Amino acid sequence: MRAGRRPDRRYHPGVKGLLTAALVLCGAALLASGCGETKKAEAAPAVSKPTCAYPAGWQKLANKVGAAVYCPGWLPDPLTGQIGGRWNNIDSVSKDRSWLQSFVWQETGGGAAGGELHVNLRGYPGRTTIPTCRTGGSESRNVPCFSDPAQTVTANGITARLYRVNQDADAWHALLLWRKDGTLYTLSEHVAPPLTFNHVVRYLKQELSSLVLVRPAA
Repeated sequence: MRAGRRPDRRYHPGVKGLLTAALVLCGAALLASGCGETKKAEAAPAVSKPTCAYPAGWQKLANKVGAAVYCPGWLPDPLTGQIGGRWNNIDSVSKDRSWLQSFVWQETGGGAAGGELHVNLRGYPGRTTIPTCRTGGSESRNVPCFSDPAQTVTANGITARLYRVNQDADAWHALLLWRKDGTLYTLSEHVAPPLTFNHVVRYLKQELSSLVLVRPAA
């Protein structure tokens, strides 16, 4: 190289080829990465909100008690959450505005054909403490309607406590209890063939995840 002459900064054709290939590969990688992220975003399933399957009856109930009620969007087949429907065997509102909606299916056939599905939903407007029930019989006494608390179950933004010993219409049921806006709510299901206790708890969690809060009309 002659003194005073600037070095030749032009790249050798081979080097230029390698750089061009590297840039192409880099661009392709970035494009693929971007497309991949787009595909992931497009493929992510949307979380749908629970839907009240039979809103008319539940809206009427909310209006009657003057407080929010929980409508089930799902119950185990063949049950449906239709107030006044085929499976709704109890539609009750007490003087204190507490309410009970019961849904039951029974099959009395022998063997595997026999069984029962029984789901209760309750609300106690303006009350957060557990009510008292009578045990019945010759030595009847007052006891908490819901007792023997166990684990918590969380779904649909609700954190409920599981109760394993319950009274009256909830006898022999596994029951979920929670409170919202000054009201005690329960959801229970009978532990009976063909369901085991663990199976009922799984059903309860699915039912809890389907609940829709229905507020009284203004």
